[in-house]
Amino acid sequence: MIIAAPEREIPAPEREIVVELDGLTRSFPGSPEVHAVRGVDLIIRSGEYVSIVGPSGSGKSTLLHLLGLLDLPSGGTYRLDGEDVSALPERRRSAVRGSRIGFVFQAFHLLPSRTVLDNVMLSMLYQGVPRRQRRERAVEALDRVGLDHRREFTPRTLSGGERQRVAIARALAGRPSLLLADEPTGNLDRANASGVLELFDDLHADGLTLAVITHDDQVSRRADRRVRMIDGRLEPVLEERS
Repeated sequence: MIIAAPEREIPAPEREIVVELDGLTRSFPGSPEVHAVRGVDLIIRSGEYVSIVGPSGSGKSTLLHLLGLLDLPSGGTYRLDGEDVSALPERRRSAVRGSRIGFVFQAFHLLPSRTVLDNVMLSMLYQGVPRRQRRERAVEALDRVGLDHRREFTPRTLSGGERQRVAIARALAGRPSLLLADEPTGNLDRANASGVLELFDDLHADGLTLAVITHDDQVSRRADRRVRMIDGRLEPVLEERS
């Protein structure tokens, strides 16, 4: 009698790395010199939802500027989708930022006199996306955040939560590989903040890679993985999510 060998379980392949920081530093000249980011190592894989929490002055905002290619590191390496972006010239850095990174800020940064649709479409203008395609993507993004019915409104007629959803739609329209959010609920009341965080949960469930910078422990707990900035250094948050 031939006995079949037991089937071996094949481990699932690891997801691709979107963000890889290796010894990243950022210092500012002065007397004394300010070391805002000190030797940060961080890996964020495709589809992860990571929160970076810490008090004011801990280096969170500086790290966000580095992750978003809004600033250059003083040392170390930053790879985005496998490309070393640590010292790119401004023109190339701007192109990578526009095509791979979406931003959501505490202040919504919307043009008050333009329609919601225009605000979302404008985000793709410098990517060279044809106008018809910009409109299609904008409509799709607004529908994704539940605001398709508001596309011809102006931001000044919307609630704070709706404005933040427009800002999220603007970020999504560029189809980024990484969505960065900086204190995304800081200007919102509890109900609107909850709605935005639930939207982030949905986007994460759809496979989007998110990194949320926050000082709010309750906001950070929505993420799969939490890390904390302390005096420019990054450390894991060890307690389990509630």
